[in-house]
Amino acid sequence: QVQLVESGGGLVQTGDSLRLSCVASGLAFSSYTMGWFRQAPGKEREFVASITWSGGITYYADSIKGRFTISRDNGKNTVYLQMNSLKPEDTALYHCARGQWWRAGIVAGTAGFGYWGQGTQVTVSS
Repeated sequence: QVQLVESGGGLVQTGDSLRLSCVASGLAFSSYTMGWFRQAPGKEREFVASITWSGGITYYADSIKGRFTISRDNGKNTVYLQMNSLKPEDTALYHCARGQWWRAGIVAGTAGFGYWGQGTQVTVSS
């Protein structure tokens, strides 16, 4: 059974931090790019960050650059998203996703990801 399970979301105040985790099971993990996306109510799903299979290259959306950090632990089949200096506009359902191509480079668009988790809610109050 293929699963990507996110956790770590919650209700926080502006300026606070959260660390999201996504554990993968039932699918290959260590040789695939992983990404984080988010979707706010009434908006399109948007790219947040991605990391190559080795962890050597990361890529971020401009809106979160300098505040969020993506990382991974291939031994634990887990990808993380450290979110600092949170703002109300970061409020969204955050999904992790696994890339479609073996040992690919960085991927940013939704079309490049084939497996998705159900998401964890992040709410930032002002």
